Amino acid sequence: MTPAIRAFVGSARFSQALTEAIVGFALITGAVRAIMGWPGALGVLAGLVVLAVASLWAQPDRIEWRGVLPISILALFGLLTVSVVWSQYTWVTVGGIAYALGFGLLGLYIALVRDLIQLVRAVGNALRVILTTSFVLEILSGLLIDTPLTFLGISGSLAEGGPIEGLAGTRNAFAFLGALAILSFWIEVRTRSVSRAVSVYSLALAAATIIFARSPVSLLVLAAVLVAGLALVLVRRQKTVARRATQSVLLVSLAVFGMLAWLFRTALVDAVDAATDVEVRTSVWARVTGFIDQYPVQGWGWAGKWPSDVFPFAVVADSTGRQPPSALNAYMDVWLQLGLAGLLMLIVALSLAFVRAWLVASERRSTVYVWPALTLVLLATTSMTESYLLYEGGLLLFVTSAFAAARNRSWRGRLD
Repeated sequence: MTPAIRAFVGSARFSQALTEAIVGFALITGAVRAIMGWPGALGVLAGLVVLAVASLWAQPDRIEWRGVLPISILALFGLLTVSVVWSQYTWVTVGGIAYALGFGLLGLYIALVRDLIQLVRAVGNALRVILTTSFVLEILSGLLIDTPLTFLGISGSLAEGGPIEGLAGTRNAFAFLGALAILSFWIEVRTRSVSRAVSVYSLALAAATIIFARSPVSLLVLAAVLVAGLALVLVRRQKTVARRATQSVLLVSLAVFGMLAWLFRTALVDAVDAATDVEVRTSVWARVTGFIDQYPVQGWGWAGKWPSDVFPFAVVADSTGRQPPSALNAYMDVWLQLGLAGLLMLIVALSLAFVRAWLVASERRSTVYVWPALTLVLLATTSMTESYLLYEGGLLLFVTSAFAAARNRSWRGRLD
């Protein structure tokens, strides 16, 4: 690599552009795959990984590795890699490992070269482009030509008020992007990172995404994120001594709220008109549970996103007879693939990342530190009805948020 090229790929401007490209690709990998096919999508992923590695190599003096790599995340990736030994579909596992490591490395790159405000800006810029393009396509499909764009998963239902899918491919995935957008755009407003006009447009765009996606699941997820956000506002206004007591009260309240939500789950489902969604998911979970029972400890082997032609994924169908793209629950999905060991490891990794992020958010003055904690809440709650956490954009956000939290609060950093 010549000095000129090294200076270019190691520059802040290159890192910014690459970060936005990575985030944009990760959040709409399905659309890229629909347009270019698996070979094209894998080619883009490989190209981004190569550019990220080159960028890291070109700026070694700016990279701080110490205390940034959470052991729990490394252990989770280690387990999914080792699962190739007992996998029931070895070559699928090899491909799934490479795919997961690709997005994991991209998440690591972002955490190493971008600070939090730069990360939020990158996510915000990517989401503005994605959501704007999605609505342009929805207007084209639903209003102008009145024809579904089936290869992108767009049904053309905008004229009927939704549900719409955008570049996400499904209404639930589109609503997930809308929820992430509301969080990211709100942080931009609070930190005054963008102009007032851009802020108004962005928040209106995110709200329209939630409204027209008409995803019952998203309402419960947004409620959880809102409650967590209000709790953080309360904690951040407390003095250090009072903050600890408040944290304890919030922990007890969370446990009580969780029990009440479980006891009144039927009423909650009816309130958001999610009965059909729940029926579809429970039918999938019932089938998946039968396969979990065959290899409960070690699982079937890592696959990540479900391959449609490999047993046991190929024989799982929901109550409507359709083959789902995942177990529609990240925790059950990882139990199926990595067994009880993988489930416990995921819960530990997610819990440690959340605790670190929450403590950092409650202690630091800048609002930007709230983003990792609430993003992890968004991922954790969404994971009860979808498996986004385990692949592509969800995995990238998980890794990046966990590493960002570890950078600011790591026990290894305090050993020096």
